[in-house]
Amino acid sequence: MTRVESNSSGRAPGPAAARGGPAGAQVEVVLVTGLSGAGRGTAAKVLEDLGWYVTDNLPPELIGRMVELGAAADPPIRRLALVMDVRSRFFTGDLSVVTEQLRERGVRTRVLFLEASDDVLIRRFGFARRRHPLQSESADGTLSAGIAAERIRLSAVKAAADLVIDTTELSIHQLHRKLEEAYGGGASAALQLTMQSFGFKYGVPLDADMVLDVRFLPNPHWIPELREHSGQESVVSEYVLSRPGADDYLRTCHHLLDLVTNGYRQEGKRYMTVAVGCTGGRHRSVAIAEALGETMRTDSEGAVDVVRVVHRDLGRE
Repeated sequence: MTRVESNSSGRAPGPAAARGGPAGAQVEVVLVTGLSGAGRGTAAKVLEDLGWYVTDNLPPELIGRMVELGAAADPPIRRLALVMDVRSRFFTGDLSVVTEQLRERGVRTRVLFLEASDDVLIRRFGFARRRHPLQSESADGTLSAGIAAERIRLSAVKAAADLVIDTTELSIHQLHRKLEEAYGGGASAALQLTMQSFGFKYGVPLDADMVLDVRFLPNPHWIPELREHSGQESVVSEYVLSRPGADDYLRTCHHLLDLVTNGYRQEGKRYMTVAVGCTGGRHRSVAIAEALGETMRTDSEGAVDVVRVVHRDLGRE
C-alpha cells in the first residue's frame, strides 16, 4: 500500500525567526534525502520544475552560506532544495544540528525522506545496472546487504524528517503529484504554454509537443500589398483570420488545447510547446499563433498559467 507519513517536530522557531531575520525570513529550504533508488533524482527534477533552486550534495558547512548568497542574489533565491545522499558527509553528523541552525536564522526548513521496499529497490538497481553506494562496504558485497546498511545509517535521518514518502507503488506521475501538493505552493494548478510559429521549409521544431498546419489557408505572400508585412500586423492577421475555415479551425484548436493542457497538467507535465506552421513562417502561422495565444490567455479552462508566443522564422527571409 502507498504510504505517506508526516512528522511534525513541534519545535518553535529560533529568536532570529521571531525577529524576521534578513536571510531566513524570505527563504525556504527543503533537504531531500532517502534511500538510494527511492526517487531522489525524480524529486529533484520535480522541485526544479516547481521553481526551487536545486543543489546536489552541498557540504553542510556551506548550507548557511548558500542561504545567504541566495537571499542576496538578484533576483533572490527564495526556495532552495538540497539533495543529499548517503555518500555525503552530511550523514556523519546530526541532522537536527543543520535544521536547528537554519530555523534559528528564520529559514523555514523541511526534510523530505524517500524510501521503498527492498524488493523494489533491488529491481530498480537491476534495471539501472549500477551498484549501490554501500554495496562494497557490506560484509558480503551484495546489493541486499548494501540496502540494509543504508537503512541503518539513515534511520535517524528518517526519524527527523517532516515528510516520508514510500515510493514502492508510486508511478513517476503519482510521485510528481505528491511533491507538488507538498512543495508546489499552488504552482501545480497550471502549466506554461508556448505557441511557436515556424516555416515548414525550415523544418519542424524538434521540441514541439503538438504541430498545427495552417497551410490550408490562402497565402498572403501571393498578394503584393501583403507580401512585405507579417502576421503580427493587423493588415495580414485580419486577412488570414477572415478566410473561410479560419474561425472554425481556431475554435477547434482551442477546444483541443484545453483538453490536452488539462490532461498534461494531471500527468504532471508543466511545459507544453505548440508549433504552428505555414510555408515560410511569416504570415499565416504568425497570425494563427498570435490568435491562439490570446485565446488561451483569456478563455482557457484554468490549466494554463503562462502563455508565451514566439516566432521562430519571422524575419528569416
